[in-house]
Amino acid sequence: MIVDSHAYCFEPVDQPAGFASGQEHLNWVQAAHAWHQQPAFRIRDRAPASSRLLDPEGRYDLAHLPDHQFRVDHARGRVVWTVEGEEYTKHFFPPDLPHLEYTAHNLIGEMDYAGVDVALLHTNPMLGRNAAYLGECVRLYPERLRSMAPVDEWRILRETDRVIAELSAAITQHGLHAIKFNARLAYLENATSWDDAAYWPFWDAATSLKVPVFFTLGTGKAEMSGRMSVTEQRQGYLDELHAVACWMERYPQAVCSLTHGFPWRAFLEGDRIVLPEAIWELFQNPNCNLEVCFPVRLGDLFDFPYAQVWPTLEEMVERVGVDHLLWGTDMPFQNRFCTYRQSRDWIEKYCRFLSQEDLGMIMGGTAARILGL
Repeated sequence: MIVDSHAYCFEPVDQPAGFASGQEHLNWVQAAHAWHQQPAFRIRDRAPASSRLLDPEGRYDLAHLPDHQFRVDHARGRVVWTVEGEEYTKHFFPPDLPHLEYTAHNLIGEMDYAGVDVALLHTNPMLGRNAAYLGECVRLYPERLRSMAPVDEWRILRETDRVIAELSAAITQHGLHAIKFNARLAYLENATSWDDAAYWPFWDAATSLKVPVFFTLGTGKAEMSGRMSVTEQRQGYLDELHAVACWMERYPQAVCSLTHGFPWRAFLEGDRIVLPEAIWELFQNPNCNLEVCFPVRLGDLFDFPYAQVWPTLEEMVERVGVDHLLWGTDMPFQNRFCTYRQSRDWIEKYCRFLSQEDLGMIMGGTAARILGL
């Protein structure tokens, strides 16, 4: 069984999709585009440009984003903004999504062509907060799709009971299968670490649902106060790993996984990924798992079949174990750099240090265990 542990389905990004309005949703899209590493360009002549003016401080201050007529070009499937009469865009979304939506039917078509049996849908504010929509995707393809439940991390401390109720409904009423927690978003309104006692009522309720928790980690509280040096990013990430360790100690029965693997770009030295010894300590706990996901994060730097990351995957196998590694793609976003089939091939055909048994676990076995497939 081939299981993609990281895929998306989403409604057009200028529709409400769980937000109060389409404009509120689009504000999240604007902020997300501002500092993402994909290059921006002027549409008239494709000259390189910057997108940072979309959110100059990079703090997701959605109520005070600059007005650059940020909008969706539905015909061409891209966002557009205007500065001094010139139109600009960037392909954070891959350039093949009319209306900037990606339906369950779209994903299943790609899965069929690439030979993927099951996919786990993730959530992100840029892509909506509609648990009912995700539940409908699963109902359309109940043997093929599973889905995480969205959590408005920034609302947890000021609306604890309401966020808990929304999460409970996503799991028990809409039939979703896991919890997605984006640690960076917890710092939008709060300097308190997300594993602090103030969050325990939320985490007590969340873990009582007895579904796995998938953490997307940033580089800590300082990330919301401005740009960080590489050294600060690395230490901030290790601090977040420590928070996960404390969380697992408090909730010893809970199963969790880290999405995307590690923040690979922060640990690049030339064309090598150099990881500190401390990064592996978390995986002494058998309830912690790690996603294998490289093309979407490094495909602009390294070409298929990504030979530069093979030593890192081999290290992950040695330090984490194949029974705690799970393949993910970030589909459809990985299509910016390779096809869905190639996102399998770089591992299955080229990483010759992996046995068939190893591949069986990484490409589906671990995710199947976590999700109870």
